[in-house]
Amino acid sequence: MVTSRDVRLRDERTVRVHDSADGDDSFTIVWHHGSPQTGALLEPLRLAAAERDIRIISYGRPSYGGSSALAGRNVASAASDVAQIADALGVARFAVMGASGGGPHALACAALLPTRVTGVACLASLAPFEADGIDWFGGMFADGVSLHAAVQSRAARELYEETAEFDSETFTSADFALLAGSWASLGADAGAASSDGSDGLVADDLAFVAPWGFDVAEIAAPVLLVQGGEDRIVPPSHADWLLNHLERAELWLRPKDSHVSILDSCPLAMDWLRAHA
Repeated sequence: MVTSRDVRLRDERTVRVHDSADGDDSFTIVWHHGSPQTGALLEPLRLAAAERDIRIISYGRPSYGGSSALAGRNVASAASDVAQIADALGVARFAVMGASGGGPHALACAALLPTRVTGVACLASLAPFEADGIDWFGGMFADGVSLHAAVQSRAARELYEETAEFDSETFTSADFALLAGSWASLGADAGAASSDGSDGLVADDLAFVAPWGFDVAEIAAPVLLVQGGEDRIVPPSHADWLLNHLERAELWLRPKDSHVSILDSCPLAMDWLRAHA
C-alpha cells in the first residue's frame, strides 16, 4: 500500500509525500520526479521496489502535486525539503534516484546531505548550466527552446508556456511504446501535473539554467548515470560531463534508448543503489 500525506516544513510550507511502506526499516530510496509530474509514486517504481523489499518515497517539488510554492527556488532547495521529509518519516539514511528534471535534485541531496545519502542514480539528467566544455543546448530537440526562454527571464518562460504545444518528434518510437505499455502511468501523471498549471515546470526550468547552489565535484557518494544514446531532450554530452566531474561516477550508456525508454533500467538502477549503499 502507498500512503500519502502532507509534511509541514519549517518555513510553514507543505509538501505532498508518497510512501510505499510507512514504518518499514528496509533499504530506502527517495525518488525525484521529472518535469512536469505530480510527484505521485508511479506504479512501475512501486512494483520494482516491492519486488526488492525496498521502501520508496516520492514527493512533489514546490508547486507540483499539492506541494506549496517556493518563490525563487534553486536546485539546492530540494536537499532541505528532503531532509525534513526523511525526518518526518523517521528515515536516517537513504539513497536518491531521479529521472530527467529529477536528476539535478537528486544530485543536490547527495552534495548537501553527505552523511545521509548512501548513493545516487540519475537517469537522463541535465548537467549544470555553467558546465564548461560542452554546448549545453547542443543536441536538444528544437535547441531546447523552453530552456532558452528560461535563460531570458521568468516572464519569457511563462509567455512561452502560454502557447507551447507538444511536438511528437520530441520522443522516439521506443518512448511512445513505453508510454503505451508499462509506463502508461507516467503519461497520465504528466497530464495531471500539466492540468494543475505550469508554475512547477516554469520554476524547474528557471532553476536548471541558474546556478544550482552546489558543486557536483563535492559529491562523495557513488553515482550511477544512466543515459540513452538517442535522447532528444537531454543529450548524452550532459552525462559525459557529469561522469568527468563526479568523484565516484559510473555511466551506463544505452545507445538505443531515449528519454522515456531509459526508464526501463530503473529496476537495475535500484539493484545498483543497494549494492553500493
